[in-house]
This record gives sequence, structure tokens and C-alpha cells, in this order.
Amino acid sequence: MKIEKIDIPEIVNGNSTITWEDTLTYSFRKIIAPAFAIILFVTAAFCTTAAQEKKTPQTAGVDNTKMGAYRAIAQHAYLEFQKGDVATAAQLAHSLERVWDKGEDYGGDMALKKTHPDLFEQIDKAMDDFVLPLMEYKNKPPDPARVKAAFNVYLEKLKLAD
Repeated sequence: MKIEKIDIPEIVNGNSTITWEDTLTYSFRKIIAPAFAIILFVTAAFCTTAAQEKKTPQTAGVDNTKMGAYRAIAQHAYLEFQKGDVATAAQLAHSLERVWDKGEDYGGDMALKKTHPDLFEQIDKAMDDFVLPLMEYKNKPPDPARVKAAFNVYLEKLKLAD
């Protein structure tokens, strides 16, 4: 026995006739398509966020990158400044500057100063803008807004060299 055509019953609704195909089309347009669009949007948003959050390997909370140690010292200096311990912030700022200068002076051919002199100058200037107000705290109290802005610029410049 061979079936060539299946009769699908029609539903009569007042004066109009609704077929099974109409019901499926309505279901798809009103329910399935929006649900699919939402799932697609959520998936795209998740993938974009996951791609933007680049996880950097760390050891004891310090990024294992070329600029990780400088970033860690700067973060500690800024944290001490925020706590109101400007003397400790100044010591850390001075340490940051010395470590940076020595690292670049004795970094050999791979030092940023030699491989990317323009970027080195940008980072060095941003670091000076951050550390100098802290180191000169005895002569002039650092402006918190200026220190915060300089800190943020310094961190952004460090990202360029990682």
C-alpha cells in the first residue's frame, strides 16, 4: 500500500479556514523565530565578551608579561596612596622608577628602549607623570584626581608593550 497524499484537516474559525500549514507558519513567526534570535544574540554577546577578556597567566597575582612587574608595583603604590599612606606610596613609586630604568638600561638588545623607542618614551613619560607627584609629597601634597588619571594612563601605556 502506497500513500501518496495525506489529508490534513482544516480548522474552521468563523468565516476563515485555517490550515495546518498556517498554524506552523504562525508558530514559527511568533514563537520560534524570536526565540532563535534571542539565543543567537546571547551567544554572540557571550562569545564577544569571552574574546575580550584575555586572561593573562599570573604568579602570586603578578602578570607573567613583560610589563607585569611594573604594573604590580604601580598598583601597590596607588593602593597605598588611596589608603592615605603617601610615604609608602612614594617609596614604591621610587622603586618602580629605579626598576624600570635599570631594566631598560641593562635589558640588552631586547629592552623596549632598543626594540620600540617610541613606545618606551610614551611609557616612561606616563610613569613619570604618575610617580613624580607621589615622590614629591613632602613638598606638595599630590592631587588625588591627577594621580588617578596618571595611574590609569600609565596602565594603558603598559598594555601596549605586553
